[in-house]
Amino acid sequence: MNLFSSFDPSSNWNMSLNWTSNLMCLVLIPSMFWLVPSRLNLIWIKIMLTLHKEFKTLLGPKSKGGTLIFVSLFSFILINNFMGLFPYIFTSTSHMVLTLSLALPLWLTFMLFGWINNTIHMFAHLVPQGTPPILMPFMVCIETISNIIRPGTLAIRLSANMIAGHLLMTLLGNTGSSLSLIMINMLIIIQLLLLLLETAVSIIQSYVFAVLSTLYSSEVN
Repeated sequence: MNLFSSFDPSSNWNMSLNWTSNLMCLVLIPSMFWLVPSRLNLIWIKIMLTLHKEFKTLLGPKSKGGTLIFVSLFSFILINNFMGLFPYIFTSTSHMVLTLSLALPLWLTFMLFGWINNTIHMFAHLVPQGTPPILMPFMVCIETISNIIRPGTLAIRLSANMIAGHLLMTLLGNTGSSLSLIMINMLIIIQLLLLLLETAVSIIQSYVFAVLSTLYSSEVN
């Protein structure tokens, strides 16, 4: 078998799981979550309010409801990352199809809005303050390239982090059948620690994606 076959978005029904797996989280969320303010609900609201305050600071006073899309983006990526930690559930965020579909439209809208409404401001961003005149042409090229590859870096960062941890756990898990009892116990402990690390990575990567998108948005205002 191919080592990357666990990341193949296909099923027995010949149906792509790349997008349908995003809805699988609705199966695990109980109906009472929507009806009664449970502890989980209160914790989630607290997290959303904290993120709203932080994104509002980054976006500035001009943002009227602009934090909603970034908080929703954080929630969407976080839930998908968490779902990928369960066995036999496809990790949709480990594919560039999904991550680039999130990063590219955001970046394009920021660029179109910035160049149409704040053209002089966007030109000023191409040359950092205090740059010597002789280096200005080079700085414009470097800043343009760094601006163009932003959606790619956002998408690759998220998918690579998701693939790396899952691949390491798969490689370690496949060696279990040929190990002794003591080594299997050690392997289980290592796998549990890796699972804890992957949980932290799934939270951090969704936060990084949302914060960087917010920062790119604040630059065009």
